[in-house]
Amino acid sequence: MSIETEPAPDSLPAAPTAPSSNTGLKRRLVGGGQSLAARSEPMLWLHGGALVICMVMIVGLLLLVIYQGATTFWPGAITQVRTLDGDTILGEVARNDRYELGYGDIDMFSDPVREQALSLLNPNFQNKFTDLRDKHGLADFVIQQSPSVERTLQKHVSGLPQVKAAPAVDRKALVDGLTAAFAAKQTDVSAQLATQIETALQADDSGAALFALWQQWKQTDETWQGNPDPNAMLAAVQQDDEVLESLVGNRLLTLQSYDVSIAAKRRLFRTGNYELTNEHFTWVNDFAIEADSETDPEWAVLFERLTWGRFYGVPKELQIDGVASETDASPDNTWSRFLELHPEVRARWAQRRELEISETGEINHELEQARLELRGVELAYGNGSPQWEQAEQEFQQQKAQLDEAFAEIREQIQDLDKENDRYQLIVTTSAGQDHAIPLADIVRTYPANQLGFGQRLSIYFSRWWEFLSDDPREANSEGGVFPAIWGTVVMTLLMSVVVVPFGVLAALYLREYAKAGWMVSIVRIAINNLAGVPSIVFGVFGLGFFCYLIGASIDELFFETKLPSPTFGTGGIMWAALTLALLTLPVVIVATEEALAAVPRSMREGSLACGATKWQTIRRIVLPRAMPGIMTGMILAMARGAGEVAPLMLVGAVKLAPELPMDGRLPFVHLERSFMHLGFHIYDLGFQSQNSEAAKPMVFTTTLLLIALIALMNFLAIGLRSRLKKRFAYSQF
Repeated sequence: MSIETEPAPDSLPAAPTAPSSNTGLKRRLVGGGQSLAARSEPMLWLHGGALVICMVMIVGLLLLVIYQGATTFWPGAITQVRTLDGDTILGEVARNDRYELGYGDIDMFSDPVREQALSLLNPNFQNKFTDLRDKHGLADFVIQQSPSVERTLQKHVSGLPQVKAAPAVDRKALVDGLTAAFAAKQTDVSAQLATQIETALQADDSGAALFALWQQWKQTDETWQGNPDPNAMLAAVQQDDEVLESLVGNRLLTLQSYDVSIAAKRRLFRTGNYELTNEHFTWVNDFAIEADSETDPEWAVLFERLTWGRFYGVPKELQIDGVASETDASPDNTWSRFLELHPEVRARWAQRRELEISETGEINHELEQARLELRGVELAYGNGSPQWEQAEQEFQQQKAQLDEAFAEIREQIQDLDKENDRYQLIVTTSAGQDHAIPLADIVRTYPANQLGFGQRLSIYFSRWWEFLSDDPREANSEGGVFPAIWGTVVMTLLMSVVVVPFGVLAALYLREYAKAGWMVSIVRIAINNLAGVPSIVFGVFGLGFFCYLIGASIDELFFETKLPSPTFGTGGIMWAALTLALLTLPVVIVATEEALAAVPRSMREGSLACGATKWQTIRRIVLPRAMPGIMTGMILAMARGAGEVAPLMLVGAVKLAPELPMDGRLPFVHLERSFMHLGFHIYDLGFQSQNSEAAKPMVFTTTLLLIALIALMNFLAIGLRSRLKKRFAYSQF
């Protein structure tokens, strides 16, 4: 007897299904028996593609800024070219460009350059003209182009009236005498227009037959007797192929009656020598350069100066007291003598600058403090009181001592200037002019075409050091950005000191103390909406509330002696920090709330079960473990605040700050002072600079520096956050 058992459900055979041709096709296409839709969701591809596009855009932007900013200070070669005009251009090639050169662009060129441009354009013109003539016929092509010819005539002949066309006329052809012939289909042509065309036609010998036809038509045009047929006139002109082709081929199409152009190359030369040429840069077309005239002169020297920008030329001689210092005034000997004397002259210039800024500035500060003390006595006791008279006497004594010290410093400065003025370098420009450059005005100089790689690298890093450590010059287009770096760092740190405590306290109350309700919901909505308010609105609020209201009140209470000159009643670094603190406050609040919510509830309950109060639980349990999230909010706030420009333009950022917000004079941190900011510096270079071409590379370099500065501050904060995470790491089941 056998026992039959039923098969397990897992081993049941599947019901047979009829094979589908589509299923088989999908299997053959994708393999593995799965369709394309089953292997990946379409939205997954969409999301991945969007992520890739965003990453490419970000990386591309960073690479562009890094490339443009990092190559700004690399010393290039100095090139000399001679143009067909006879001018000699000497300078650095700043940019290469391609553009479309057409017949309408050659009017601005001189005769030799225009002829060269025409020699390049005419082959293209002849080819297009021949193709159109063979394809459409010469006569039909002239008729087709007649409206363009009329517009050309009205553009290039001054004082032309508007010509009214009669409805009965079907066609018209107007050929400029400067450019072509006249084959009209007009019933009303003014006498002025007729006279101008007649005069132009007389000057064209090849238009004799057409001129006779024009004379015949003009006789009937005065009274318009007989109503001549324009079509018959045009047919008569077309019969004279030699005249028509000569006139049309001569100028008809060359004045934009047909679009003929070539791709031309040009280079932007940084020529400097602004006091002689009134320009820093010059565009030079490649076709305008004489053949085999481009060279790299051995003794072409670049001079970076305190004023007037760069200068390019060949050293001729070095003069001391107006007399050449060497008998053999060759460029080699002159350069050697210059290298001997220039360090001494620059050392005296640095000594002079130290006296002018530090010593003179200290005397002016003491004099101003003495004046304010006298003003305070006057406000307290009145002008003419015994106390005021005594204070006035003390002020005059102190002023006399300070004036004497100031006179001594001015005498030292004048002696240094007198000694430095003895030394001048005579430089010959590419135009053959001799120009004297004081040695004290030369910041950096080098023969660009004699440098090796190591020397170029040394100049490159020297320029970077100047950029990071020196003050700006030449309307911020040259020199350094040290005041802007300092102002950006100090303002960002002050903003962080303000926004983090207030943001953390607000988030603590909303998360730990406030009961859920409509009021808390409104506050959270307001905080989220505050993050979307345009930054310029915060700037207007900071200007009106902080500067004009709070600052003016502070001046009246504590700085009455300085009135009416404002101290805190105008833009300053403190008001800028507070304004940006308001701007970034929602970022810190939201990040802190999320960090507090991430702390497990069990840890709170365990602390409370051990007898700790709510505040003790928050301070010892919640806050330490939420600190990494709080640091994340601070990092985001610093990155947002350091890059803002619009509000700073209203509450403290300036183009050039004479004093830093921090120095060695009590109270060391001067919150009332205006400051320079890298973001505002970028805006000023890009949109307010008189020398836009020279400022363009500095825009990228300053942008690169701002990105690097923000990244450095963020990396420091990220490192601190990582240490906090390791300190409070814990495990959970």
